[in-house]
Amino acid sequence: MSKKWYPVINFEICIECGRCVEKCKNGVYEKNTKKPNVINPQGCIDGCRGCQNLCPAHAIEYVGDNGEQKTVNCGCSCN
Repeated sequence: MSKKWYPVINFEICIECGRCVEKCKNGVYEKNTKKPNVINPQGCIDGCRGCQNLCPAHAIEYVGDNGEQKTVNCGCSCN
């Protein structure tokens, strides 16, 4: 789990489809809503881009992202 890598949602372009909320199994997002409220940023796996890869609006960026692609074992098939 990471304190230096977590999603930030651009709500100006987010369409609230809920794909990111459904994808994340690490408790990063508030459940039972389609609005992606990040409630547990420490739950995000460093380098995981699972929710970003699913976002049709490209509304997800990450704190700690330096543009480097990592191979991670987060259990979500994000790479």
